[in-house]
Amino acid sequence: SLTMVKIFVGNLPREADQDEIKALFTEYGTVTECAIIKNYAFVHMDDRKAATKAIKNLHLYKLHGTPINVEASHGKNQGSVKLHVANVEKGADDELRALFEEYGTVTECAVVKNFAFVHMSNSDEAMDAIKGLDNTEFQG
Repeated sequence: SLTMVKIFVGNLPREADQDEIKALFTEYGTVTECAIIKNYAFVHMDDRKAATKAIKNLHLYKLHGTPINVEASHGKNQGSVKLHVANVEKGADDELRALFEEYGTVTECAVVKNFAFVHMSNSDEAMDAIKGLDNTEFQG
């Protein structure tokens, strides 16, 4: 399942056009949509890692001499995310939940065999959790 990530691009110079903005972001991953509204734009990418990389690298990038503002768009309608966590010992539910709750709201946490599913209510929180907890050992 693809995560659609919406990126806000602000402080666009007047000369900026859709194709060149799309081209900038395409260097980091697949751009599914790109729309310019006045002096800002919204770019949709289909991969969280790619979007994060694009945001890091393109923030304050000089487009026609103007540093553009690139950040993750925080929409009100951000749906919940289901995370798959591998190598979890049975019975580690509470420990796992506590770790993810440091990053945001956990709506569900279930250990099945040696992996777990963690549901988080906000995709940005989930993204930060994945980054922070990548390769953490979950032992009971």
